[in-house]
Order: sequence, then C-alpha cells, then structure tokens
Amino acid sequence: MSSRLVGVGVGPGDPELVTVKGVNALRAAEVVVVPVMDSGEQGRAEATVVHYVPQDKVVRVVFALNERTDRARREAAWDAAGERVAELLRRHGSVAFATIGDPNVYSTFTYLAQTVAESVPGVVIETVPGITAMQDLAARSGAVLTEGTEPLTLVPVTAGSAVLKDALAGPGTVVAYKFGRQAAEVAEALRETGRIQDAVWGSALGLAQESIRPADELDGEPLPYLSTLIAPARRGGGRGGKL
Repeated sequence: MSSRLVGVGVGPGDPELVTVKGVNALRAAEVVVVPVMDSGEQGRAEATVVHYVPQDKVVRVVFALNERTDRARREAAWDAAGERVAELLRRHGSVAFATIGDPNVYSTFTYLAQTVAESVPGVVIETVPGITAMQDLAARSGAVLTEGTEPLTLVPVTAGSAVLKDALAGPGTVVAYKFGRQAAEVAEALRETGRIQDAVWGSALGLAQESIRPADELDGEPLPYLSTLIAPARRGGGRGGKL
C-alpha cells in the first residue's frame, strides 16, 4: 500500500475550531507530526492536537520556523525535517502533519511535502483545510472581511511594510499576517493611508493570553510574531452598498 501524508489545519489555537474532518484525519493517522522550534517545547499545533489524540502518538519535528536570514540553515532544517517524516512514513505508512491555520496558507507543510515527495516514491499527499487566523479574528472582533464585489488582500508583513502600504492604498479589506515585529511600521502605514480607524489586531487567538485590540492603540511596541491585522474596506451606501 502507498504511504500517506496528510497536512491537517488545526486552526489558530482554539481546540474547538478544529473541523470534524481534521479530527478524523488526526485520529486515523498512525503518527501525528507537529512542528516546533525546539524539540523541548510544546508548540501551538501540539497544544491543539493533544485534545484529540494521545500524547504518545505525537512526534515533534524541529523546523527553522522563523529563520529568514540564513538560507543554508533554513534549507538544512527543511531537509532534516523531511527525512524524519520520510522515516516515519516508511515505518508507519500513515502520517498526519498538524499545522496551525490552514496547510495551504503560509504553512510549513508546503516545504515538508515537497521534500518528502522527493524521498518517498509513490507517497500520497493530501490536505485537510483549517480555519485561519483572519477568520477567527473577524469572528471575535466583529470585523466583516468582504461584502459584495470587494477584494480581499492577504499580506505577510515579513515581505516588508511597503507591500502592506501598497495593499492599504487599494480597495477592499487588507489582512496582514506576522506583523508583530514591525508593529510600528504597520501603524504608520495605516495612518498614512487613512485606514487605522476601523482596523483591529489580534494575537494568541483562542489561548489564555489572547489579545484583541483596536489598531489605533498600537504604540510602536513589538507584538507577538504571529499577530494578525484586519483593515476593513471603506464602506458606504448602506446595506448591500458593495453589491
């Protein structure tokens, strides 16, 4: 039988936001892999997974999750992680990889799947979608992501604040991911484009240390790396005005 690797989105942190299909995929796999920055720590994905599968079924695999300056170190970490998962596939045949959010949206699963596909001939790779941070933040804050014909732009601020500023100058809602370390630049871009008034940011969604605040309270202090921002579209014309 072919080995099977399934990327499972487990949401932004609240265990209740894992889909039924996601839970079934985690329980069906022989092993559930979770990405960590250090093998001695429990990451957000693992903290969610253990609500649904026994701890002894979980295997931590180290990724250089935030490494952006040393390409060689980052790719060496991907290779090592891919080989570890390939080894688990050869031994068990069925492995689930749990990733926060969705496995097809800025996820480490993308790199892992590419590496494993090259080293395990015939492996079947699938994904189970997960609820994203922008959806959870919208629900918790009351921000409407899109109406009618509005576009929705998702920007990783790790690409630079100029990319965010260009998006904010355009139409529709803008969502910024991973902006915590550049919170001051993000606040400046929001003010310069006149988009700060209705914007909201959140971090640690669904966790005990959750924080959801208006963007106009940003004071330049760094925030958690995985902070999410929603700058809603400029709307007018009453109900259905964007149809």
